[in-house]
Amino acid sequence: MSRLTHSELHMVHRIGWLRAAVLGANDGLVSTSSLVVGVAAAGSGRPEVLVAGLAGLVAGAMSMAAGEYVSVSSQTDAERADLQRETRELAETPDLELEELTTIYMARGLDRPLAEQVAAQLTQHDALGAHARDELGISDTVAARPVQAAIVSALTFAVGAVVPLIVALLAAPSQIVATVVPLTLVALGVLGGLGAQAGGAAVLRGALRVGFWGALAMGATAAVGMLFGVAA
Repeated sequence: MSRLTHSELHMVHRIGWLRAAVLGANDGLVSTSSLVVGVAAAGSGRPEVLVAGLAGLVAGAMSMAAGEYVSVSSQTDAERADLQRETRELAETPDLELEELTTIYMARGLDRPLAEQVAAQLTQHDALGAHARDELGISDTVAARPVQAAIVSALTFAVGAVVPLIVALLAAPSQIVATVVPLTLVALGVLGGLGAQAGGAAVLRGALRVGFWGALAMGATAAVGMLFGVAA
């Protein structure tokens, strides 16, 4: 008889890279578009706008990579410290750790005899893995990966930042602001919708959410550019 396998891919399996990718691309779009709009609104020419945007792309990508790496590394350090302490406790007080695991399963709805049996079998199979997963909440799905988060954030930031730069390069100098703003909002809407769909959330809500904050950021930088601009 043929054996059928039942495989499921839940949204939580994507949360690590999805969070970094959406955050990176969104920041690249918003920050670089805002920078381009602000410099253009100040009356600067196309070369100045492109140089400012390119500098923002490089600086932003490096900042995102560094920020994600430091942040996720801190989480990794905390997880490693918890696992080391749990390893020591399993070696020094195995009975107390077994009782702790039993209590956890009882709190989840198992009666005591079954909870003791499950705890004993899981401890025999992989004691540290059982405590890491059920006591500490650490698993392969949600484990911190600093390098992966840093690379994804930097690359997606750069991809998002390229969009307003291309628009500024192709648009007429006097139409940079009028062209970058709507196209950036469209790109933000698409990004927000795709991120929401990949995460299993409402597409329209995701699109409107990032679009609102993008419009607010570009409006603020445009106001600053016009206020302090040197061109008449």
